[in-house]
Amino acid sequence: MMMIPAWLCIGVVAFAVAFVLNRLSPKDLRWFNRLQRPAWLTFEGAIPWIWITIFICGALSATLTWQAVAPRQSAWPWMAGYLVLEVAVMAYTPVMCKLRSLRVGTAIGALGFFIGLALALAVFPISASAGLFLVPYLLWSPIGTYVTWAMIPLNPWDA
Repeated sequence: MMMIPAWLCIGVVAFAVAFVLNRLSPKDLRWFNRLQRPAWLTFEGAIPWIWITIFICGALSATLTWQAVAPRQSAWPWMAGYLVLEVAVMAYTPVMCKLRSLRVGTAIGALGFFIGLALALAVFPISASAGLFLVPYLLWSPIGTYVTWAMIPLNPWDA
């Protein structure tokens, strides 16, 4: 029987979850694009590249965790932790846009950070490398959450 490599399984699941959860209607996109941004937000064009890097690092972290755990125990509970983190991360934009609420976006961003922190702390003893690959998310998540929070006074009708 041929086994599917862990990295391929993780990559396919991560892509599928991102594809399914990140569905925005034109109305949602219009709402999001018309929001006022802080004047200091000069790096908005880099944000998609930042997230691509973070997702690649997350997939590498999950793969390293799978490889470190699988010989001794089932890796599925660990993969469930990565899935919960990805769902929280991917819920940010569609839920915020559907509810038209920057406060909800800020709360989801903060929740994602704490899920990521808990996962990193749990993973680090198993694989330091896997834990380190979660650091980019842990560094970026508070920045993204702060940007959303800073947009609330600029868009009080969408808070």
